[in-house]
Amino acid sequence: MGIFSKRGASGFSASSTAEQVTQGVDGTGLTAIVTGASSGIGVETARVLALRGVHVVMAVRNMNAGTDVREEILKENSNAKIDVMELDLSSMASVRKFAAEYNSKGLPLNILINNAGVMATPFKFSQDNIELQFATNHLGHFLLTNRLLETMKRTSRESSTEGRIVNVASLGHKFGYREGIRFDDINNESRHNKYRAYNQSKLANILHANELARRLKIKQEEGVEITANSLHPGEICTNLVRSIHSCFQCSLVYNRILLKWIMQGAATTCFVSLHPQVKGVTGEYFSGCNIIEPSSQAKDEDMAKKLWEFSLSLTDRKYY
Repeated sequence: MGIFSKRGASGFSASSTAEQVTQGVDGTGLTAIVTGASSGIGVETARVLALRGVHVVMAVRNMNAGTDVREEILKENSNAKIDVMELDLSSMASVRKFAAEYNSKGLPLNILINNAGVMATPFKFSQDNIELQFATNHLGHFLLTNRLLETMKRTSRESSTEGRIVNVASLGHKFGYREGIRFDDINNESRHNKYRAYNQSKLANILHANELARRLKIKQEEGVEITANSLHPGEICTNLVRSIHSCFQCSLVYNRILLKWIMQGAATTCFVSLHPQVKGVTGEYFSGCNIIEPSSQAKDEDMAKKLWEFSLSLTDRKYY
């Protein structure tokens, strides 16, 4: 879905910007966590949500960069409610520390945007001895979501407001390993391909959201209204893309013609997180601010359930 695509059923398209898709939406009284909010589409997501009145907590690995972004947002919007907290998704200890500190603050949590990620990195282990891309892009967010879920449930019950969990995935989920998730070979360096490993982690993002949506539907009878969806933001020339493309490809011409501006790249995230059209929608995959079909593997319920149990086993103990 390119930047010149037609408007879909939502009235928006891949060329719509984050400000356009949230125009007129009032987020006052809502609180959101945005991971990876110190660069790329995370910055624009945080800026636009704050512009719409949402209290935004930027969860970032680099606190200096996060503080700089916060100051820039406040220069533009002095009324913005925005905080910065440290989070390294490649470290389970950091994820647990972040969640514990957030929960101890007594803040509500209406929106959780699992946005941060690394892309096509050479084979490397995380601090917990797990392949870095799978650890950062999926497991870190899986653990974070689980650790914050009770706060989201409480917020939903007490405010009678729907909570939303949003996983930023990628169209690349269609081009991973043949078997989808390599449950038995996550740490096999000899079979590692950095591009397919990235795509595997993005498939995991979708499967995670789908299984979470299934589990949360059961909780609706208990007064918990929380949705979980995933999305493809589009091809955007952020630091992630620059890490694998040549200087020529990331030239101004390439940016303008082939890749979406960051303000467009954050649009689907902001739409799914905040727009009234998405109320009650769960377990779906979006692109260009519209629901689209992911790959058949991304819809595999058995794989989603297996990934859930696999992820629980890895986040409960170290994996060697």
